[in-house]
Amino acid sequence: MAPPTLPGLHDSQDDAQWRTAGERIQTLLDASSSGGAVARERAEQLVREVTDLYGAVLMRMMEVALAADPGLADRFAADDLVASLLLVHGLHPYDVERRVSDALDSVRPYLGSHGGDVSLLGVADGVVRLQFQGSCKTCPSSSITLELAVEDAVRAAAPEIASIEVVAADKDPSAGLIPADSLLTRLRSNGHRSTAWQPVPELAELSDGEVGGFRVSGTTTLVCRMGDDVFAYRDQCPSCTGTLAGAQLSGAVLRCPGCGAGFDVVHAGAGVGGDRHLEPIPVLMRDGVLSMATPQEVA
Repeated sequence: MAPPTLPGLHDSQDDAQWRTAGERIQTLLDASSSGGAVARERAEQLVREVTDLYGAVLMRMMEVALAADPGLADRFAADDLVASLLLVHGLHPYDVERRVSDALDSVRPYLGSHGGDVSLLGVADGVVRLQFQGSCKTCPSSSITLELAVEDAVRAAAPEIASIEVVAADKDPSAGLIPADSLLTRLRSNGHRSTAWQPVPELAELSDGEVGGFRVSGTTTLVCRMGDDVFAYRDQCPSCTGTLAGAQLSGAVLRCPGCGAGFDVVHAGAGVGGDRHLEPIPVLMRDGVLSMATPQEVA
């Protein structure tokens, strides 16, 4: 059972405001450049002084709190907002291996929806060693969603790591294993677009079994909710190349309103009775907000 989060913080209406504070601070710093190099330098120094001050105060508060109740370490770590602030100041109560392991646990259900899994082999000298297992139920584009899910979760939990190393699993020709060299490299190779995570809090408003269309960073997506899980796909039917607007779910199968082709939204958009598939777009909970990894054109 997961430890309880801190009361009052995660339920606060202002929670989302503080989660995006870093972006607002960076925007203000960028704006200060208009006053010249000196103005920018002074603004950065001001931020450093304030950050160091609050870091020193947080360290003393952590020492007092954990001395009084060691169990608070679990509660601090379980609250995304508190944990992220502690990470900034190097005060997180868990070591890097524990954080990486917990991060992988958080995305394991998502990997399972793509027929995959991941094991943590260890963390040493800033290098996280992983091994992927399982069958990929669609084309290699599904492995890209796995890459994004795993890398984002690991780097968010342990920003101090230097790199992620994938160790190849023993191959089983009948299982259609996801090749290890396709993971954590595809988004950096030529011919692929880069990605950027965009918060889309509106996704949380979808009800069970509902299908909604969203325009995110210029990309039109179709989003389906199945119970507590949210799945997103590019708005294009691979069979007729038409839009999926108006598509409905029948169980876990999404039917194209144009040609009637069916796709399993739970298993990476695999075609029902055919080899065509939807193009998945990763959706993960990041800093307490559902976010989508949208493709960006490479300059």
